[in-house]
Amino acid sequence: MNAREEILGRLRTALRAAPEEPEPVRDYRRTGTADPEELRALLVDRLRDYRATVHETEPDGLPATLAAVLADVAVLAVPAGLPPEWLAGHTGELREDPGVDGLDTSDAVLTGAAVAIAETGTIILDAGRAQGRRALTLVPDRHICVLFAEQVVAGVPEALARLDTPTAPLTWISGPSATSDIELRRVEGVHGPRRLDVVLVYAADG
Repeated sequence: MNAREEILGRLRTALRAAPEEPEPVRDYRRTGTADPEELRALLVDRLRDYRATVHETEPDGLPATLAAVLADVAVLAVPAGLPPEWLAGHTGELREDPGVDGLDTSDAVLTGAAVAIAETGTIILDAGRAQGRRALTLVPDRHICVLFAEQVVAGVPEALARLDTPTAPLTWISGPSATSDIELRRVEGVHGPRRLDVVLVYAADG
């Protein structure tokens, strides 16, 4: 028996010993029990720990908050279908769904989000409403993301259950793009935006 036949024989023996029925998949928690205010506070804490800038506002204050956040943004890229009322106070140039060259010369991009995970401080975009294609949030140096409190869930299984189109391309964002070299020196902006602003919108009654 040569080496090839020996290896194949071992594989056949191992496969014969495998159970016919796979073990049941773990029953992950899909609904949260945390208080919405606690979830919001946890998410904000995680985002700030990742060096994101968080701005909190009520729905009526969203245009004014965005106007303040965008005060130093001369050229803003936005996805098609972004609610126009969000930009009621913005006076700079708008580029709707620009190409790569237009994105590269834009100061920032503004999008919405699909869902956010409080436990990990992660925001998920799924190319849905007010989000656009993935390149929009990967090329510009600054990403401003509007997130509503009701979009915040506790864990990953809950977030995945919220996605309407699980086969869509997903972008998972946990703070500004960053990496570290072998000496643990942090470098930001290597794989995406160097700056992340999250505008968290919550109801007036909390």
